[in-house]
Amino acid sequence: MSLLSRHPSYKVRLAETEQDLLAAQRLRYDVFVTELGGDGPMIDHANRLERDRFDPFYDHLLLIDTDRDPEGLDHVVGVYRLLTSERAEELGEFYTDGEYDLAPLRASGRRLLELGRSCVAAAHRGGTGMFHLWNGLGEYVAERHIEILFGVASFHGTDVAALAQPLSLLHHNHLAPEDLRVTARDGVSMDLLPPEQIDRLAAMRQVPALVKAYLRLGGFVGSGAYVDREFNTTDVCLLVDTARMSTRHRDFYSRGRGA
Repeated sequence: MSLLSRHPSYKVRLAETEQDLLAAQRLRYDVFVTELGGDGPMIDHANRLERDRFDPFYDHLLLIDTDRDPEGLDHVVGVYRLLTSERAEELGEFYTDGEYDLAPLRASGRRLLELGRSCVAAAHRGGTGMFHLWNGLGEYVAERHIEILFGVASFHGTDVAALAQPLSLLHHNHLAPEDLRVTARDGVSMDLLPPEQIDRLAAMRQVPALVKAYLRLGGFVGSGAYVDREFNTTDVCLLVDTARMSTRHRDFYSRGRGA
């Protein structure tokens, strides 16, 4: 699989070496620990690596800055961590199992892909980097005939009251259909405000860009939010059913099939 972008400064590929994985973990440290204040039992502060016990079992999709030294730890400027349902059966769980009851997804019998640890270096946000990373993800999804994508996405901070507007908006307008509606374990309700008290514009300003992107694809959220105090985040579970996508968006995730 080539997973090569057309941009002269970027290429997109899966991690192939230990150095690739270290570079991804270094970027994750910069974003999730330094920027967002996260922590965890396996985070290596001395070497500035955000890592956990799941990393060895996942594919790591990398956005590479080709102008940087590939032997250093700063050539990876974007990352997605990916696990198919087949690999999850071997492992015995998804990362998301720790936050949400995924029984509806497993009962569907459909091909699943968990997305996680998505981040882009600050200097590469707002440009074409995320577009190329998504193109690579689209190829990965198409080649493996994935039907449902899911994973947790985070709001910064653990003050749920301060997130009442965006969480209520997601609950009332983007709740997953019952057959896919996963539920937060020990979660908090997102039904915090009645619809008439939601300021849609103000609420959308608080919704992270990644969440907005999945909603534009026709994505949904599970029931309830999970407060992750170690990572200093409030998490929602995003789900995208490729069968429910618009034709335009389904074509995007079908690119590369048969290539």
